[in-house]
Amino acid sequence: MLKGKTALVTGSTSGIGLGIATTFAERGANIVLNGFGDPDEIEKVQAELRSKYGVETAYHGADMSKANDIEQMMQFAAERFGAVDILVNNAGIQHVANIEDFPVEKWDAIIAINLTSAFHTTRLALPAMKARNWGRIINIASAHGLVGSAQKSAYVAAKHGLVGLTKVTALETAQTGVTCNAICPGWVLTPLVQKQVDARATQNGLSNEEAKKQLLAEKQPSGEFVTPEQLGELAAFLSSDAASQVRGVAWNMDGGWVAQ
Repeated sequence: MLKGKTALVTGSTSGIGLGIATTFAERGANIVLNGFGDPDEIEKVQAELRSKYGVETAYHGADMSKANDIEQMMQFAAERFGAVDILVNNAGIQHVANIEDFPVEKWDAIIAINLTSAFHTTRLALPAMKARNWGRIINIASAHGLVGSAQKSAYVAAKHGLVGLTKVTALETAQTGVTCNAICPGWVLTPLVQKQVDARATQNGLSNEEAKKQLLAEKQPSGEFVTPEQLGELAAFLSSDAASQVRGVAWNMDGGWVAQ
């Protein structure tokens, strides 16, 4: 379905980003990975994508908090593959604290990586997408792009901002072949969420499984985690011709979280 297209997925060396990148590779797209991690492990991931799906891959280790790094990554992708057809803004970090205790440097880092980086990648990707009259921009927001939670001021602010950026991007590209939408996952068992599970288990003297159940029970009525593979399938749909009139949507996949 996406043969000949190139998908750049930020924060894609593990978790949601890798799940989405894998789904795009399965559909025939060439992949540009980004994120931190062990170089050997990242090369192993690339080799697996190439051998299993017959696509080309590349990796750029841009720090998504730095505009210069992002510019270099976008230039690298364009030089390597000619263009970025599908841009998935997935990179994100988290910190939990009450507002009055929230470290200023953590606030700045979360806004930079979770929100501002998407502005930079989008502004750099749009000219070529508009010139070709085809492109897909998918912003990975969160259920926290639609509702709030205590102690997550920076994350919630950034994700609400990302949903707003999605709507503006969609309006500015409404009469072109470029679309922009957001996916808003609930709890996904990524390394980021596993840290929260571990902290809860330690704090409350629970087993890891009990901590997972407790975490899900608070917010996610299904009692089950969303999977990176499910999010990948939704991203693939949003990249298809069938979704050419899906524009500016914040699509929650959250086990019923936002329905409450």
